Amino acid sequence: MPFPVAGRHAPLARLCAALDAMFEARAHLPEPADSTLFARSMRVALAQAAADPDLLTAAQREGSVEKYRRHLLAADPHGRYAIAALVWLPQQASPVHAHHTWCGYAVVDGTLSETVFEWNGAQHCASATRTQPRRQGAVSFVRGGRGGIHQLGNRSDAPAVSLHIYGVAGAQIATHVNDILRTAQTSALT
Repeated sequence: MPFPVAGRHAPLARLCAALDAMFEARAHLPEPADSTLFARSMRVALAQAAADPDLLTAAQREGSVEKYRRHLLAADPHGRYAIAALVWLPQQASPVHAHHTWCGYAVVDGTLSETVFEWNGAQHCASATRTQPRRQGAVSFVRGGRGGIHQLGNRSDAPAVSLHIYGVAGAQIATHVNDILRTAQTSALT
């Protein structure tokens, strides 16, 4: 998917420009996303984009009754990032997962519930440590690896929408982002 056209999708074009500037400012680093300043800049860019009521079209806010729905909004032509809107109908949730790459997200509409897990290498499973509401405007950034295991879901009776930026090419968004993990509860049942 190409970059958005600036005139048609100004909020998304601004977000892409901010991301490009973040990468260009850290081009000398082997992995720009490992920088603390990159993480802070990502949170700011996500918060600004999520606060813009014109960010998403009506079609990009459509959900699916089968499971949460991902709309690819833009992909960097250099493969550095992909931007997606996720639409969560009531009671939909992601699997418990870590990320193969860095990921940032912001809640655009509604409230999500995020359960955070820690990895138990000896038992090869993840254990829940806490659950917290993630209301409209909440922003998060994690680096790749099992230090950022979580599950997002919509426990409310109304739809919710979140904006996600992943450190992968657009064509890899469905295959190279999530590292789906077993949980202690699942391990006890198998």
